[in-house]
Amino acid sequence: MSWKFCCTALLSLLVSCDLLDLVTEQADDELVFPPERWSATFRSHAQLILHELGEYLGYSPPPLLERLIEEAQKIHKQRLILQETLATAAQPRCEV
Repeated sequence: MSWKFCCTALLSLLVSCDLLDLVTEQADDELVFPPERWSATFRSHAQLILHELGEYLGYSPPPLLERLIEEAQKIHKQRLILQETLATAAQPRCEV
C-alpha cells in the first residue's frame, strides 16, 4: 500500500469523525448514528463535502477541460494500461 493512499485514508477518517461529531452535536439527543450508516452517508456525500470545503477555503481548481487534456496525456511508465493487464492475466501460468 502506498503512503499516499494511507495519508488519504487517514485524512478521510479524520474528516469523517469530525463531521460525525458536528452532526451529533447539532442533532437531537435521542438520534443515533450507527457507524456503518454514517460511513455510507459520508462516502455518498464526499464529493459535495469537498466542493463545499473548497469554496470555503477559496480554492479555485483549474478549468476542467484543461485538466482533462493534461491528465489524459500523462503516461506512467510503471502503470500498466488495462489491455496489458488483461493480456498478462490471460496468459497461461507455468506449473512447477
